[in-house]
Amino acid sequence: MHGYINSFHIIMNKFSFFIILGIVLLVASCHKGEAPGNDAALSDEWKLPGDRAIYGLTCDGCTDSVFVLLPLDCSDPISFNIIKAHKQKKVLGHAKIGDWVAVVPSEEDSTVAELVVNLDELKGTWCYIVMPRLRMAPGATAKDEARMMSEMPDSVKETYFIPREYGFALKQQWQAHSVGYVRQNTTIEDESPVVYPRLAYFTKWKMWNGKLIITSGEPMMNEEAKKFDVINEHNDTCDILYLMNDSLVLGSEGATRGYYRHNNMSEVNKEANAAAEKIHQQALDELKK
Repeated sequence: MHGYINSFHIIMNKFSFFIILGIVLLVASCHKGEAPGNDAALSDEWKLPGDRAIYGLTCDGCTDSVFVLLPLDCSDPISFNIIKAHKQKKVLGHAKIGDWVAVVPSEEDSTVAELVVNLDELKGTWCYIVMPRLRMAPGATAKDEARMMSEMPDSVKETYFIPREYGFALKQQWQAHSVGYVRQNTTIEDESPVVYPRLAYFTKWKMWNGKLIITSGEPMMNEEAKKFDVINEHNDTCDILYLMNDSLVLGSEGATRGYYRHNNMSEVNKEANAAAEKIHQQALDELKK
């Protein structure tokens, strides 16, 4: 009898465990992929004014002609016709079940999607390659630069003309940060014969009608608070022209730029950091002579 009762309690405990587990998984399935990571996501309070996009999770039942979205408020799934969007290459990213996505419905027909963006795939670290230019005197022409380049020894070019990786990381809760800083002594950098393009200081990102809005500014040390404040913030609005696997193409004001995904932050600018350290060490050796 005691064995029967013990077995019964074990069965009931297991049954309760699976009920609780099921509830947890159900709640998690409704909230997986939320960008803000708080209850504001469910009320759309984080959306920018005028944003017509509907945000939610990819549901089962998606095909090349239909996209099924579970809104973030866990209301009934919505099916969108995406035949035209596919033809116009406006289905950006390969959405898997449970991925966080944005769907921009047509203004003429709310059942038709103009644009679908996989935001989970958009998140991550994106880089592109930059090269330095010669540090020229004011008034120097492109012809002067070309002449100096032709006269420069190959050993100097190998030392200073090192490609760098620039870019940004898009993270949870709409946070962003810059990618591409190279550890280098300021004095040595100022005396270098080459100069690299300015690296923007990114702070956050948003979506608006399927466009990426990324914010950058100027960091300024707040001595009282012992932290950096960001001043002169401005927004760059970019069309997402291509997004698939490890490739991203953004367009803004008639110009386009391609990015590649970087999965290992410790590897970013590894060669450039090594070159900077080498130049720094050479400068120290010269001082010791």
